[in-house]
Amino acid sequence: MFKFRSSNKFEDIEPHEVILDSLAQKREEEMGITGNKFEVPILRRILQVFFFFCVLIIIILFGKTFQLQVIEGKDFVQKANENKFIISRIQAERGVIYDRDMEQLVYNSSSFDLVFYKNFLPEDEHEFDRLLKEVSEITGKTPEEMKIIIEEDSGQEVLLAENLDHQNLILAETKIKDLDGFSIKNNTVREYMEGNVFSHVIGYTGKIKMEEFESAREYYAIADYVGRTGLEKYYEESLRKNSGEFKKERDAFGNILSQEIITQPQSGNSLVLWLDADLQRKIVSEMEAVLERIGSKKAVGIAMDPQTGGILALVSFSNFDNNLFQKGADPKSLQRLLDDKAQIEPLFNRAISGRYPTGSTIKPLIASAALEEDIISPTKNLYCSGDITVANEYNSEIEYKFTDLHTHGWVDLKKAIAESCNVYFYTIGGGYGNQKGLGPTKIKEYLELFGWNGTTGIDLPGEVSGFLPDKAWKKEVLNEGWWDGDTYNFSIGQGYLLITPIEVINSYASIANGGTLYKPQVVKQILDVSGTTPKVIEEIEPQIIRNNLISQKNLNVVREGMKQTVTGVNSSQATALDLNYLPVSAAAKTGTAETHKEGYYHNWITAFAPYDNPEIVLMIMIEDVKGVQRAVTPLAYNILNWYFSEEN
Repeated sequence: MFKFRSSNKFEDIEPHEVILDSLAQKREEEMGITGNKFEVPILRRILQVFFFFCVLIIIILFGKTFQLQVIEGKDFVQKANENKFIISRIQAERGVIYDRDMEQLVYNSSSFDLVFYKNFLPEDEHEFDRLLKEVSEITGKTPEEMKIIIEEDSGQEVLLAENLDHQNLILAETKIKDLDGFSIKNNTVREYMEGNVFSHVIGYTGKIKMEEFESAREYYAIADYVGRTGLEKYYEESLRKNSGEFKKERDAFGNILSQEIITQPQSGNSLVLWLDADLQRKIVSEMEAVLERIGSKKAVGIAMDPQTGGILALVSFSNFDNNLFQKGADPKSLQRLLDDKAQIEPLFNRAISGRYPTGSTIKPLIASAALEEDIISPTKNLYCSGDITVANEYNSEIEYKFTDLHTHGWVDLKKAIAESCNVYFYTIGGGYGNQKGLGPTKIKEYLELFGWNGTTGIDLPGEVSGFLPDKAWKKEVLNEGWWDGDTYNFSIGQGYLLITPIEVINSYASIANGGTLYKPQVVKQILDVSGTTPKVIEEIEPQIIRNNLISQKNLNVVREGMKQTVTGVNSSQATALDLNYLPVSAAAKTGTAETHKEGYYHNWITAFAPYDNPEIVLMIMIEDVKGVQRAVTPLAYNILNWYFSEEN
């Protein structure tokens, strides 16, 4: 047996070890194993490798700990807080809109949406599929459709269903406690009273776009709606709400530990309009009847307070129901509206965006310019034989004839306005015989003075500028010279000019009020209605664009000519005699403009009343009236007769 050397480094061998060693030796002898055996110690290299392996593991663990605690620590703390704290919005209401008599035209109705918070996304995909299957009964969407919506939405709060109906809302409320990450959100939806009556003025709201949301997160939630047209868009910053924030703290098991309001909600401000809701309704109903009778579909009606520029009514046909653009509305009805070509572009606001030849509507402005430039005396008579003939300046054998609808005989300026004599205005506009004319440059100068050829600045989005031609434009665009015939057409509102209805009525308001051109204004006041009593936070004062357009003396002559258009005094062919039967005295000017469709005309009338102290200017224009017929004058009478009868 191999004997161990004694060493002071180790303890003595125990007796049981000697016995075990003897038994082992005996066993080896029985198996025929002979020879000396040596106990080999563990190699130093193996110990070193093991040591370095342990050190490496420690370094890796330390590095990972450093990464998680230091480098990515803030991110993990943020994620932990996101799981610990739930920040939800406290809903505030968008401002509403009233007419001048505080009749409410827009309301906020309750709406309930189903949303999902991404920080609750389960790690177990099967669990997530189970939740989506449960939710699909509420939303009507398949689990696959909802997965795509959640994946593609970049925000933490994802809208899955909006404006739940009563049945689905009850179903959602019974299941919501078992649907981790899903929540029913109380929201509001716009409700417009008589949407088709006020649609072009008030406009509508639409779901916020991502870029809009990103630029104004403090005001909006991802499911919010913002103004898209009309006052809803123009006054978005005033109407929009500022939602508050509510924070809930919970533990790892989802139990609520604490709750607190971070910021208080602030409702949007409300608008009070110059608009007279009853007058708007009257114009719509009367216009619908006339359009049906004559077979036209396109028209404009505007009423204005000439003393302030306040818009009392603004109607554009075809109209539309702005409720169709609100969430929860019937999508099929909306699509039918957008696809129905017979509606003739119902979303197009002709009052501020349509451009038309004005026909004889231009004549009071041409008369004002001729008097101001001392081109003609108001009492001078010119003879109207029904046309004028102009020879070609290069070949006298070639003649051009410019016609009138009637033979008016001898007419002065007032009678020329009352009977809408083309020959008279050809003459003072372009000159004829011994009578000098204004010429195109002066005509354009005075029309611009009255606000034509530019936007009025009305507080509605989408206004376009009218257009007045001149020599330079014709040469550049058409590569033609400016002829006498162009000036004659210009003088009676035909040719290349195109003017918006809002420009027309605004210029007439300056004639009615004695020479002040106002900026048209729809909104009169902005209200804070958050308290018990509404508080005016902004009074929108009338804004003067230009004063003293024409001398009072000359303006009075023009006004008298417009009065004779109604009364027929000294005029056998006055064009607005219907208005002479109103409860108050009135002045007016009619217009019939040729169109590109042969035998079809745009019919205009613009009137103001009472004559001595005007309260209202009314402008009606109907497009594409077949033949020369009285379409607008009876319509204007019905509206003004109702208006002044109602007042009294």
